Amino acid sequence: MNRGLAEWFASPRGAALLALEAALVTEELDDCFGWELLQLGSWGEGRALLQGARTRSQSLAAVAPVAGADFISRLTQLPVAGDSVDTVLLPHTLEFEADPYAVLREADRVLAGDGKLVVLSFAPWSLWGLRAATTRTGYPPGLRRLISEQRLRDWLRLLGYEIGESRRYLHELPWGEPEAGSARLRRSWWYPLPGGAFVLKARKRQHSLTPLRPLLRERRSAVLGGLTEPSSVNRR
Repeated sequence: MNRGLAEWFASPRGAALLALEAALVTEELDDCFGWELLQLGSWGEGRALLQGARTRSQSLAAVAPVAGADFISRLTQLPVAGDSVDTVLLPHTLEFEADPYAVLREADRVLAGDGKLVVLSFAPWSLWGLRAATTRTGYPPGLRRLISEQRLRDWLRLLGYEIGESRRYLHELPWGEPEAGSARLRRSWWYPLPGGAFVLKARKRQHSLTPLRPLLRERRSAVLGGLTEPSSVNRR
């Protein structure tokens, strides 16, 4: 995590956003079961988004050393066995990476058939998107690009995913003091602003040629215990 983003999360607005998204992710993961959940990219402090996960174990892959990370790697070249993860979480990861579609393809590689993909993203056509587009360093700091929900849906269709309903949130101005959590989650007459971010969940279709998945007692070794030997680019 870059220094500017770390300082932003320490601010009232950054801390409020992280608390809101931790609660939101917990709701979205309520029907995500299985052995392993993999979060690609750090977001906020440590493993804040993984507290409500219902899988038997959770892992965090980061591009640089951060608190709570299980391993460090390029997110386009994960040292993780294919078809071995039940849920992949991408918390604004695509917006901070140089090649977001390559990251999405790598997430697809490690995700098992019928596995769930959960993506958080800022909305380009919102006041948050406007501030991000007009701020030289991005907003939050380090953000490279904004990805629309339609583009994300197109990418997922190309990869053969069954796409569920999206949920808009962050109904507030990206300036001043943050609103209360309930106001930021739901649009109303009192808070008519369009959502500054959205969460989208999709399911990877199980294809007939997909190999049988390992038994639960073998899954842990397949994901982390069975990590491939990292190449020179993945060593830190």
